[in-house]
Amino acid sequence: MKTENIRNIVLVGHGDAGKTSLAEACLHMAGVTKRLGNISDGTTVLDYTEDEKEKQHSLETAVCAVEHDDCHINLIDTPGLPDFCGQAIPALAAADTAVVVVSAVTGIEVNTRKMFERARQFGLSVMFVINKIDADGVNLEELVGQIQESFGDVCLPVNLPKPDLTGVQRVIGGAGATSFGDLESAKTAAVEAICVVNDELMEQYLAGDADEDVVIQSAMKAVAVGELVPIIFTSAKNEIGIDEFMDAMVNWTPSPLEAKRRVLVNEDEETEIDPAGDKLVGQVFRVASDYKSNIKYSYIRIFGGTIRSDHQIHTLAEKKGLRPGAVYRMVGGEHQELDEGVAGDIVALAKLDLHIGNAVFDGEGGTIELPKIPTPMFAVAIESKVRGDEDKISAAFRRFSEEDPCFQVERNPTTHETVVHGVGDAHVRMYLAKLTKNFKVEVDTHPPKIPYRETILGQATDVSYTHKKQSGGSGQFGRVIINVFANERGAGYEFVDKIFGGAIDQSYRPSVDKGVRQQMAVGVLAGYPVVDVKVELIDGKTHPVDSKDIAFQIAGRGAFKEGFMKSKPILLEPVVNLEVTAPVDNLGDLQGDIASRRGQPVGQEMLPGQMAVLKAQVPLAEVSDYHSRLSSITGGQGSYMMEFSHYDQVPSNVQQRIVDESHKPAEHD
Repeated sequence: MKTENIRNIVLVGHGDAGKTSLAEACLHMAGVTKRLGNISDGTTVLDYTEDEKEKQHSLETAVCAVEHDDCHINLIDTPGLPDFCGQAIPALAAADTAVVVVSAVTGIEVNTRKMFERARQFGLSVMFVINKIDADGVNLEELVGQIQESFGDVCLPVNLPKPDLTGVQRVIGGAGATSFGDLESAKTAAVEAICVVNDELMEQYLAGDADEDVVIQSAMKAVAVGELVPIIFTSAKNEIGIDEFMDAMVNWTPSPLEAKRRVLVNEDEETEIDPAGDKLVGQVFRVASDYKSNIKYSYIRIFGGTIRSDHQIHTLAEKKGLRPGAVYRMVGGEHQELDEGVAGDIVALAKLDLHIGNAVFDGEGGTIELPKIPTPMFAVAIESKVRGDEDKISAAFRRFSEEDPCFQVERNPTTHETVVHGVGDAHVRMYLAKLTKNFKVEVDTHPPKIPYRETILGQATDVSYTHKKQSGGSGQFGRVIINVFANERGAGYEFVDKIFGGAIDQSYRPSVDKGVRQQMAVGVLAGYPVVDVKVELIDGKTHPVDSKDIAFQIAGRGAFKEGFMKSKPILLEPVVNLEVTAPVDNLGDLQGDIASRRGQPVGQEMLPGQMAVLKAQVPLAEVSDYHSRLSSITGGQGSYMMEFSHYDQVPSNVQQRIVDESHKPAEHD
């Protein structure tokens, strides 16, 4: 297999646009499968897990490959629901072209826009597929206009549907009637976009004798540099336009030689990876576990060099090397063993300790950029229903977080809660269902405590604290005098030793710092970690017999508590960027609801189809029930995403309530 004959395509877009059906149609058309996979009857190759068959939509990324016109096309099918973007976004790292699939029935939706933007930001070529063109009541011409309005005039049809919607006509080299527009006008627009990247072709075109073969040969470059975003029409369910879609992937999308080059970063040195080079460089973009065999598969895009089963590969964490044992091509949940994987191809390795984002190499190592993964902000606290299941739960969660970077688990040292973070309610619930189904353990859930932080606005100087204990035998003595100052937001903690001379023995000064850190960890005002303070140790006293490490730790804690409370203590709360997509008719109610949650509007954007995007910044504490509230306001037609933005000061009335609540358990003890 030659690198120039490989195409790496990631199918992205909103849920139910038909991405999986499109890939299944390609598999059938290419003869990989004997029958067309159908989502509703659970016969697809790519939605192969029991959960996906039950839900009838993709929950995980799946990979397959087809051969067409002497080209090897790797297709990466990604989930379309925003909750499962942790599977979809890393898949961009393996592709050279993102095919954004849009349903002709529902048009541009929230994840259409999101994944287009992510693909563009990551430097991928883009193609649109308008699917379900033969559905009742669709207006294809209007949808093309909406795509051009939303994503730019470079989005141009390269084929058009026939009048009876039983097939499509190629814009270049095609002939006949179409359901809208005319081939000649569409050809002119496409050729002019392509000529931008080829001066000689432009001269020929202006002279009226541009060769169609040369136009097609130049199309790949125009798509690679973004001068042209092709629009293709299909009906995957009825296999309309599929052959033309595969032709377009071969002829219009760049091979690994023409696509965006990845960069290997080693400390401060950046090296562009040569796909024609001999050195192996690849990147893990997906990790999946077969829960029946308990085998872990790591999917790798090879950017340069070759992987063989007897080849020793390295990562930054595994410098001694790993031996693959076998190299596989994945077809949904099945695998085929290969002799080798070449530059540009996508392969899988089994039973290796690899993680999403890892670069693999056989020469000089480093890191390779991944697309930005959003910070998961939806959270639930969990507790095991059965004592003793904690180790099983921990092992399961470790595996889930390896498979999905948007699934994260933390043990909060302040609240002593185990908190699961995900993109949304459906995302977290899916993994909790997996926990029960595959690991036979169950958990109870409840809303987690908000991770507030404590800090100060003012300062306190000459704060003195003496710890003295004498109860027979050796005593304890330590006296410290400190200054406490507010540090810049985000600057963290700073400890400065300003003692001159021997007021406190040199060996005990780190003990003061340690004591301050201990108190900061458990908080002062309401039991939350303290951030962004500066402490100066300016004086103190040591006892020749009773002073010891623990005494100065306790003195440091006491002095800091006293100084902190004299320095205008405040609480900080996490604030999230909230982006809501909903019908225009619901905007007023949504704006009022966000205002009632102490939210600040950032802006709004009108979308085609009487939809709008509302952007705001809202305290995390105010959106714990937002999923159900949004569903209530919009009748289930709204969706939202949120990402961490920053910490901000809690209003004084809210702060007092939080402080009072934090003291309630102590009052009952």
